[in-house]
Amino acid sequence: MTAPSELERLVAVMSTLRAQCPWDSQQTHRSLVPYLVEETCEVVEAVEGLPGETVGGAGPAAAHLQEELGDLLLQVVFHAELASEAADGFDLDDVAAGISDKLVRRHPHVFAAETAPADLHGVWEQRKAAEKGRTSALEGIPERLSALSRASKIIGRSRSHRVPLSLPTEPIQAAALGHQILDLVARAQASGLDAEQAVREAVRDLEAEVRTTETAAT
Repeated sequence: MTAPSELERLVAVMSTLRAQCPWDSQQTHRSLVPYLVEETCEVVEAVEGLPGETVGGAGPAAAHLQEELGDLLLQVVFHAELASEAADGFDLDDVAAGISDKLVRRHPHVFAAETAPADLHGVWEQRKAAEKGRTSALEGIPERLSALSRASKIIGRSRSHRVPLSLPTEPIQAAALGHQILDLVARAQASGLDAEQAVREAVRDLEAEVRTTETAAT
């Protein structure tokens, strides 16, 4: 008899906790959201704690990342366990199957005979839009993103969807970018302004411009 994989063991542990632990048995998808957000942020911090552009590797920083990835994986397994309890629900295998199918479908240059496109990101976004029946570059962008993250996502989508906006393209180095953004935040604070709110308002203007441009192109 083949021993279960560690992933199968984790699913079994989670199932036991769900049945026997007073806290785990009371959780819902919604109640777990704060933990999902927290664990995601901790993974980001662990990644940023790696030396340079490390790929793989060992040492304390890598061990910390391994631990934080485990905590994030627990959240995925927990949500899948909750979903499996519904009569028409799904389990972790269904989640894995779905993402595997999606990756194969969106990489025909790897899994089929197609030639790799020059703009891999743009083609990925175009295939995703076609699969989901999206008609706007704005569809599917999470509302809860920070203003800066949402701005980056909207601009990236607009470019990959070839929405003809007048956007700057001059290159900039990461360090200079960070310092310039900090300078703007400092100027905003000195002027009694909320930088996040100001960006949110600018993002709303950008969204309106995207919608107007898309409508004019149809």
